[in-house]
Parts: sequence; C-alpha cells; structure tokens
Amino acid sequence: MKTVILWLIALLFLATTNHPLQAQNHMDKRYNKAKKMMPFALIEEIDSEELDEKRILNIYLPQGYNSESADSYPTIYVLDGSAHEDFPHIAGLVQFMNMYHLLPKSIVVGIANVDRYRDFTHPTRYQKYKKRIPTCGGSAKFMAFVENEVQPLINTQYTTNGHHTIIGQSLGGLVATEFLLKKPHLFNNYIIVSPSLWWDEEWLVKEAAEYFKTHTTLRKKIFISLGKEHKTMHKVADQLTEAIRQSGNKHLTLFYEPILTEDHTTILHKAVYRAFELLYPK
Repeated sequence: MKTVILWLIALLFLATTNHPLQAQNHMDKRYNKAKKMMPFALIEEIDSEELDEKRILNIYLPQGYNSESADSYPTIYVLDGSAHEDFPHIAGLVQFMNMYHLLPKSIVVGIANVDRYRDFTHPTRYQKYKKRIPTCGGSAKFMAFVENEVQPLINTQYTTNGHHTIIGQSLGGLVATEFLLKKPHLFNNYIIVSPSLWWDEEWLVKEAAEYFKTHTTLRKKIFISLGKEHKTMHKVADQLTEAIRQSGNKHLTLFYEPILTEDHTTILHKAVYRAFELLYPK
C-alpha cells in the first residue's frame, strides 16, 4: 500500500464495466489520471487479500490536520467513493459545513469501486436477480475488506477517534444496511439514502425485522431518506424504519426523512446535508 498526493483539477468521468479484468484496467486508468486531479485529497492504494485485487481509497483531511497533533477526528466512509463518483461531493460538503462550524472536523474516506454490483449485493438464489447482475453476491467479502483492511489502515495511518459514519446510496444503501445488521461494531452512524432493499425479494428487510427484535441494546444513529421512487422502494424503506421503531430500543436514534422534491439521481446532496444536521445538532 502507498500514499500518493492527488493533484486533482477536474472530475473524472469514465464508463464502468462488470467484467473483473476490464474493471481493474479501468481502475488503473482512473488511478493514473487521478494524480492530475483534486488537490484536497490523498490516495491510499491497497493490495487487498480479502478481494484479491488492488483497491483505492480517496482521503480528505480536515483543514489544520497534523499527524503530530494530539487532535483526533471522526471518520466518514463513503461508498461509491471514486473520484468520479460521490467522494468529491461528500468531501466538499464536509469542508463547507466545517467552515461554518456545522459539523465536527472529520476525515472522509471514499472507497473507490471496481464492481459495485458485486460488492454491494448479498447472494441470491433467484435467477432473475443473477441474470440482472451476473457478478452479484460479494458483499460478505467486501465487508471483510472494510473490517480487516480499510479501517485498520485508516486508524493506523491517520489520527482517528473511533467514531465512524458510513454513507451509502442505492445499492450502497443496501450494503450499508447489511453492515448495520451483520457488522454493527464497525460504524456508529448510518446514512442510508434510497436503499435498494428490493434486492433478493426484500430479504434484508425481513432479516432486519428479526434482527431488531433480539438486538435491543444496540447504540446507533440511523438516517434513512429517499426521494420520488417506485412504490416498492418506499414500501421497503417504510418496512425497515418500522422494524427499527418496533424494536423498542431506546438506544437507537432513527431519523426517517423522505425528500419528495428529489428523485433517485438528485437526492444525495440534500439527504446527506440533512443527515449531518440531525446527527450533529448544534
């Protein structure tokens, strides 16, 4: 693994592919071109044993960050965190809110994609889903990658304070929900936007209903939002929030705020801004 300063001057827009070798080649090209872009970010490169491939992390450090200082910072993990995806938008939002003291100074970690369809979906026995996403079913390995490689690297290389937030939209929201149910020790806050909980005949929603019945001392803050979506998206988001509410767990803080003036493609900025307002009230 190595740390490289990115000199970024524009966003990078590249086509994606589901083929593993082609995806790796695309990532290598993004990595090389990214060195010419964003001056506000660093990059960490990981030769992942969990995923058996090279992965890239984009890192934003808050103004005044000094590794020799006694100061430590919360960490915000962004799924779909490539330079041409959500990372620069979330990092810019964090920087803006820091400037006006609306959010604690934070480290932002963007986990760049190779194959989001593989990494963000759990296995399914239904052929219609396998046909739709042939590479599906790799979320367990991806979660192990985050737990065993990403977080240890960030906590070792940077002055973190042990407070972690995860942000995921669409399929990213699906796997963010899976992190909550299967790896709850990894994150304190969950920002789940337009989650694709329809996947696998809504299996994760059904799992959540059972999970929250027995995990009644879990201490988490969860923000869920979606815009104008297909009725199934609203149904499963409603079911997830209801499962959390029905748990009776007073240690769980839930914010459910649909933003119906937005749609699946436009909601992220408003939703994350609102989530930060609620998760870090002044």
